Amino acid sequence: MDFEAKIDASQLDRNNIPQSIAIIMDGNGRWAQERGLPRSSGHLQGVDNVTRITSECARLGVKYLTMYTFSTENWNRPEAEVKMLMGLVVDKLEDEIFMKNDIRFRYIGDLERLPAPARQRILDCMENTKNNKRMTAITALNYSSRWELTKAMRDAVREAQAGHIKPEDINEEYVSNHLETNFMPDPDLLIRTGGELRISNYLLWQCAYSEFYFCDTFWPDFHEEDLHKAIASYQQRQRRFGMTGEQVTKG
Repeated sequence: MDFEAKIDASQLDRNNIPQSIAIIMDGNGRWAQERGLPRSSGHLQGVDNVTRITSECARLGVKYLTMYTFSTENWNRPEAEVKMLMGLVVDKLEDEIFMKNDIRFRYIGDLERLPAPARQRILDCMENTKNNKRMTAITALNYSSRWELTKAMRDAVREAQAGHIKPEDINEEYVSNHLETNFMPDPDLLIRTGGELRISNYLLWQCAYSEFYFCDTFWPDFHEEDLHKAIASYQQRQRRFGMTGEQVTKG
């Protein structure tokens, strides 16, 4: 399949749609700078694109969509940009979009550090959409994988000190159950826009066997056909999970 050409959704194998997709939405600021616009304009365009891609994922049959919105390291950005990004959470997190598409909203990250209006808006949206079933959309906000894993280790130490667990009880299942993502499967496909070839402290444990797709397109320009390309690429791969290709083929 030619991944340079546009790919219509009809060309996708609907029996092999990744059930869990994670996205690093990179390139908002550079998109704006290339057009002589303030970085805030790129973030506004990026938010509009979240609605577009979320709706398309739901339409295709994706069950979990996790989007990296703001990392713990992003607090180091200029204060005005951080304030604007937090404001977008309050202004643009619309229950209507989720309700219209029967999408449940969830959150992963350190909620306590967020400004009170953003924190409350997230909690309200989670409550208002908790009965939606078509897809779950997760925002990773004030999140980093190292923070998450450190938190899980602290939980394990506390439980061991309290006598609730023994060291041998700590296995992969225990760790997974103590991560922010314990309610969802690991990503089948990780997409990063914007041309960078790294995963930037995002879902490090969960992406151990994810398929990666990198593209140069800035996030505001990553539209439905770009999503289709990423899924088409995924569908051309053989997921082996440590086995040989022959083992996978034989089932």
